[in-house]
Amino acid sequence: MKRFRTRALHVGSRPDPATGAHVTPVYRTSTFAYGSFDRGARMFAGEESGYVYTRIGNPTVRVFEEKLASLEGAEDAVAFASGMAAIAALTLTFLQPGDELAFLGPLYGGTEGLFLETLARFGIQVRDVSEEPPAAWVGPKTRMLYVETPTNPTLRIHDLAQVGEVGRAHGVLTVADNTFATPYLTRPLEFGLDVVVHSATKYLGGHGDAIGGVVAGPGEMMQELRMHGLRHVGGAMSPEDAFLFMRGIKTLALRMEAHCDGAEAVAAYLARHPAVARVYYPGLPQHPGHEVAARQMDRYGGMVALELHGGFDAARVFLDGLELFTQAVSLGDVESLATHPASTTHELLPPEVLERQGITPGLVRLSVGIEDPRDLTEDLEQALARVERSLVS
Repeated sequence: MKRFRTRALHVGSRPDPATGAHVTPVYRTSTFAYGSFDRGARMFAGEESGYVYTRIGNPTVRVFEEKLASLEGAEDAVAFASGMAAIAALTLTFLQPGDELAFLGPLYGGTEGLFLETLARFGIQVRDVSEEPPAAWVGPKTRMLYVETPTNPTLRIHDLAQVGEVGRAHGVLTVADNTFATPYLTRPLEFGLDVVVHSATKYLGGHGDAIGGVVAGPGEMMQELRMHGLRHVGGAMSPEDAFLFMRGIKTLALRMEAHCDGAEAVAAYLARHPAVARVYYPGLPQHPGHEVAARQMDRYGGMVALELHGGFDAARVFLDGLELFTQAVSLGDVESLATHPASTTHELLPPEVLERQGITPGLVRLSVGIEDPRDLTEDLEQALARVERSLVS
């Protein structure tokens, strides 16, 4: 098997048979001619491969799916219009009324909202097992065990090998959201998990100009997901977005090295600053999940969170004082971003959930871009100086 950077460039990509175009074209068409009555019937029944309707499959989107499957070490992948569309399709395809989904969090607020509010309407039970021992993760009705690692936004590390072991022992479908790490840093299937999901919007795209999601896993399972979760629910990725994600994946390895360099420098700087009460970064030796992260991550990623002395008011002063870090949700862009989770990405969660997950009024999440780390730390220094002045005034 070729190495990661080579596969990111070459898997799925081939000269266009009609024109010889080196870059995969955008096949902007809603429907495809299937040639004959009998062939059309076989293709709609899933008995013959091919393209019939872009909601179900498109040649441009297919190249992106093949690339991501290869990078994750999966048999196949299915792309969706967003990360949330991917997660919703996955749960609606493989869970039914009476089943239980157990998760290890904290989770992205949208994911947790889907689990606790929307799935409940369909009679699917949801249980947060983040503080439970592994022996209690799976109950008699558990059919799916879901994990983020690192988690959003406090970068908690869960042991993927342990999750995979529990899932196999009980015959439970195990799912990892690998958005923060990307397959460049962590490949959950290597640790025994069944399925990986991504918000491709983030690091896979990398440039903040496309929305998408993707699920990777066993071939038969992905075919079922395509024919039910994609075909029936309809959250299809556009070929234009797939084109942008393929472009992003070509530089994923190079970008992730730069993201990690910057995050390591930022985390080390923040850990020494008196205005910062706590830094969340798995690359720091004092992080409670550092040893597990070292086993399952090649490097520690581009996300950093910090807890400020002074709570909400300090967070506001800090964020409004940043110049290189843009205040915005999302993450994984080449430019650095900063946000206040309690009032943005996790704002819909009830106060008791926020408190349990450590999403405090003083918590700030940083998506460290590929700028020179020295410029980023200088920007943080001047913003934190404003915080210190506000605390004594």
